[in-house]
Amino acid sequence: MGFIDQNRVNASLALQRGHYTFPRAAKLREAFENCLHDYYVKASIGGHFEVRGMLVTGESRVGKTSETVRLIEEFNASMTKMPNGKVGKIIYCKLDGSISWKDLGHKTLEALGYPANPRRTQGELWNMVRHQCREQGVIGLYYDECQHAFTSGKTSNEKLLDRFKALMKEPDWQLMLILSGVPVLAKHVNSEEQIALLLSHIHFDEIHLGRFADPTRDPDMIELNKLVYTYAERADIDVEELVDVDFLQRLDFACASRWGLVIELLIRAFGLCRLRGQTTATVKIFSEAYAQNSRLPQGLCPFTAPGYRDMIDGDKLMEMVLDD
Repeated sequence: MGFIDQNRVNASLALQRGHYTFPRAAKLREAFENCLHDYYVKASIGGHFEVRGMLVTGESRVGKTSETVRLIEEFNASMTKMPNGKVGKIIYCKLDGSISWKDLGHKTLEALGYPANPRRTQGELWNMVRHQCREQGVIGLYYDECQHAFTSGKTSNEKLLDRFKALMKEPDWQLMLILSGVPVLAKHVNSEEQIALLLSHIHFDEIHLGRFADPTRDPDMIELNKLVYTYAERADIDVEELVDVDFLQRLDFACASRWGLVIELLIRAFGLCRLRGQTTATVKIFSEAYAQNSRLPQGLCPFTAPGYRDMIDGDKLMEMVLDD
């Protein structure tokens, strides 16, 4: 017996492939296009110039990485020729744990498809990064989870910011930087005025329900409702009897107010519906889908518990769902 249930795969494929465009995506795209336009114009003129970049922040699982990667993939796929005649590219590099400048140089070379001997010096590694970027037409570097490059030491952080700034002002080959991470990243970057001014800051908020007494005027309640109906429509599932203010509040609570976690749960729940041949979503289905990835005691579920906010510690629930 195989480990992959093809029926289960087929039930979720269309949902996994889908992309929901949040209003914040327009702001991110505008900032991205502004950076590219600025780079192109200055490169057309020639001479020494400094490029602009982006700082994208938000708590984990709010969608900042997926939205930014989507933009970069779209740009790379466009095969846009830059003023020097080369097709421009932006490279993605995810940082894991504490990392030194030398480590970052080595990791960047790997992302460029040019792994180097780690015994090389820091200077040699970064000279190779610049050379490979120039040869490959790479005009930008996207460092995700960039907070890992910073430490608690003021001096080391200042050096890091100076080095980032130097990449954006490099006379021979300027590089557009995109840095993303949790909110503390903005605090690090904003400590150096010059680079802070070069990076357009876009912040991705969590879900914030209850800003209006009237739920029909609450922007995040409206967006959450739209999100549920969009994924339900893709799966051809009826949610008319399920969705009301109470359900949306429970959905928000269950997913620790993270847009990304809501989407993951919708995919699991509607995937279950399709797998079982059900055309209508129910609280039972959502409870089952939630239990697949929950560390709460058996039988305890935000979708069914009468006084769920009193029975379940919201902070502990957040720790559990974000640790998964």
